[in-house]
Amino acid sequence: MTTTQWNGDEYQRRFDELAAAGADVHGEAAFVRAYRPASVLDAGCGTGRVAVELARHGVDVVGTDVDPSMLATARRTAPGITWVESDLAALDLGRRFDVVVMAGNVPLFTPPGTQAALVAGVARHVGGLLVAGFGLGRGYGLADYDEHARAAGLTLVERFATWDREPFADGDYAVSVHRA
Repeated sequence: MTTTQWNGDEYQRRFDELAAAGADVHGEAAFVRAYRPASVLDAGCGTGRVAVELARHGVDVVGTDVDPSMLATARRTAPGITWVESDLAALDLGRRFDVVVMAGNVPLFTPPGTQAALVAGVARHVGGLLVAGFGLGRGYGLADYDEHARAAGLTLVERFATWDREPFADGDYAVSVHRA
């Protein structure tokens, strides 16, 4: 079940325009690459912006999203990457990844009340780290997220205010790193 209707091509066009204007649209991928993963699950991958950039740097990537429009764009952009349509709470790929990343406010686009199942679903695939970045003060906060991660067997190891690793000081965005 999805709470937001997406148009993958329009969503991707926004990032393409930003990149064409000189903006760095790969902060999430650079953040993840700093951990030197061989494999990454891009959970809630949308149009695949993060997954495509990671693959471009030699990382074995699987992208998954619940929205068929977003995945259609991802498949056209990078047909060589494995794209899986699935609700993250029910996801079972039968493997673990060095890093599972949820960029782009993934928990905020999950139906209210299902965030614990979302975190548990992605945690099944964490072989090393779970990295998630999302806005705060929008109905799902860090205390709940940390509790859901703890219940899924994960421990907080780092938290930043941005994908550029600025220190976190109770701002309006957080990038959290949990270890299995």
